[in-house]
Amino acid sequence: MKRFFLLAAYMAFAVCCHAVDFDTFFEDNTLRIDYIFSGDHDKQSISLSRLCKKSVWAGRRAHLDEEYLKGDGQLYVYDHATQQLIYVHNFSSLFSEWLMTDEAQHTSKAFATSYNIPFPKRTIDVKIRLLDHHAKPLTELSIMVDPTDILIRRIGENGIPYKYLLKNGSPSDCIDLAIVAEGYTDKEMDKFYRDCDNAVEALFTNEPFTQLKGKFNIVAVAPTSMDSGPSVPHDSIWTVTALGSHFDTFYSDRYLTIPDDHKLHDILSNVPFEHIITLVNTPVYGGGGIFNQWLTFSSDNKKSAKVFVHEFGHAYAGLGDEYDTEEYIEERYPADAEPWEPNLTTMKDFAKKWEDMVGKDGVGVFEGAGYMKKGCYRPVDVCLMRMVRPTDNFCPVCIRAILGITDFYTSK
Repeated sequence: MKRFFLLAAYMAFAVCCHAVDFDTFFEDNTLRIDYIFSGDHDKQSISLSRLCKKSVWAGRRAHLDEEYLKGDGQLYVYDHATQQLIYVHNFSSLFSEWLMTDEAQHTSKAFATSYNIPFPKRTIDVKIRLLDHHAKPLTELSIMVDPTDILIRRIGENGIPYKYLLKNGSPSDCIDLAIVAEGYTDKEMDKFYRDCDNAVEALFTNEPFTQLKGKFNIVAVAPTSMDSGPSVPHDSIWTVTALGSHFDTFYSDRYLTIPDDHKLHDILSNVPFEHIITLVNTPVYGGGGIFNQWLTFSSDNKKSAKVFVHEFGHAYAGLGDEYDTEEYIEERYPADAEPWEPNLTTMKDFAKKWEDMVGKDGVGVFEGAGYMKKGCYRPVDVCLMRMVRPTDNFCPVCIRAILGITDFYTSK
């Protein structure tokens, strides 16, 4: 992929204020912030649950105050004394997705979420907010964090086994992926590591990840479960597992998710990581991926390899689904707002998307995407973000997006 494609993607999505020096404001440790997102379609709130400190910072050390993709939520870190913006983290959440469902019209729910930021050297202000489909705040919370606070819990070694499957450098130089075992009993751990090897092979046989392999570290983390496999509510199967994963999220048979981010992050307290992959021990088709939160996928389905790479496109690069299944009761992409996902457009501000690529390598504007049959468009007729058949791969627009965000994460 040509360098100018990376620069074009960077200019399209990054908002640069000024350079922030990591060592001036942060130490080489992680501050984990546990939140509770709660509410319903009409009213939402954010609450602080817990602050934790763990050794090593595995995230980016450059572009600290820049936004690359907006997501459905934003976390801003300010130096308390000067109010200088010193770190930005953008994300999506299962809670934001749930707000579009019929259930959210009449029920209030709470979702546990966790986010990592570099550990500050001095007092900071942290603002987190959730956005609506027009990128306007739904709700927000601001807290002040004193790094000397005695109630910031120290976490680390937890006795859960782990081993590196791929190591190309230190956490400061590479993108660290953690693959977590879910629904594997003690007797099934050899299978878990074999399944991990299959997942790694699947990822790096798909472009552009083949050419990016040297930029990643991958660690396999092996918590044991009492029962084998996830819960499958539509079959009245309820299992006791390390993470409590289950199908039927939002009453969708194939939607496989993790209900408690806090527990997931506790399991990962002894390893540096930037992105989380949850490998679920089941032949049942399914999975899920949330931008800058986590992804899940089934281990033994015939489509598992492509499902994993598809979900990684969501969680890692913020790629949107190109389906047009109309699963949600609320229109996710209104005509008067441009989606933040790089492979979707409403044509509201198409110049910031793939307008420069139209007419090359089959790229055009195809209606039907983002769970909408009308009014939302995708770049090509068939892409891995639309279908997960063995022959499907990422389209040129998605490849450019993946290359761009990798450059953002790893460039100095």
